[in-house]
Amino acid sequence: MTEVNIENEILSGKNPVLEALRAGREMNKVWIAEGVKKAGITEILELAKEAGVIVQFVPKNKVEQLTDGANHQGIAASVAAYRYAEIDELFELAASRNEDPFFLILDELEDPHNLGSILRTADATGVHGVIIPRRRAVGLTGVVAKTSTGAIEHIPVARVGNLAQTVEDLKKRGLWIAGTDAKGSSDYRRMDAKLPLAIIIGSEGKGMSRLLKEKCDFLYHMPMVGQVTSLNASVAAAILMYEVLRNRQPVN
Repeated sequence: MTEVNIENEILSGKNPVLEALRAGREMNKVWIAEGVKKAGITEILELAKEAGVIVQFVPKNKVEQLTDGANHQGIAASVAAYRYAEIDELFELAASRNEDPFFLILDELEDPHNLGSILRTADATGVHGVIIPRRRAVGLTGVVAKTSTGAIEHIPVARVGNLAQTVEDLKKRGLWIAGTDAKGSSDYRRMDAKLPLAIIIGSEGKGMSRLLKEKCDFLYHMPMVGQVTSLNASVAAAILMYEVLRNRQPVN
């Protein structure tokens, strides 16, 4: 059964609200701070009117209260809870594009800003879906939506109870599993990214769990010639996603 968050979310900022309206998300109300130039929010006003969503112009401090100090650009909206996709929907999206599946598996990622950034890059690089664990990991929240600048409306996110079992199920359905490991692995630029593929991104600090590492078909590392020894999770994910895109859509 597909999960949803229990409570409504408050979206803040022009792009997240606009993308939610474009995607047809169920929305209760839009608040716009007095003084915001209507020329910059014309599409929001039009889409809200078409969807029958109430738009209320309020003092700026009202929007600040609703968004709890987030960067709101004078715009906030109350939207229905985010819906989590089923794994089958990720495969269906790949099939609808006539492409081999390309998924991301996030191993207990905890920072909502990292998740939002990953969703943003996933949308840009043609990822068909993201898989996250139900426990000990960040879910789909307003902060994630804000950081993703609307990509959360376009990338299916599946939440599962057991990542290890999910990896086994993906293998049975023809996917190859890749992960990152600093030792005893290949340079990521040697990745065969044209295969049906799922890439595991480890958590902040701890990296990928031993159990998931053992289930990987391939392990890759990113060469580092400076003094630091690791990359931010969202940065590492972005590098790998663009490597897949480079392989699948080579420059003529």
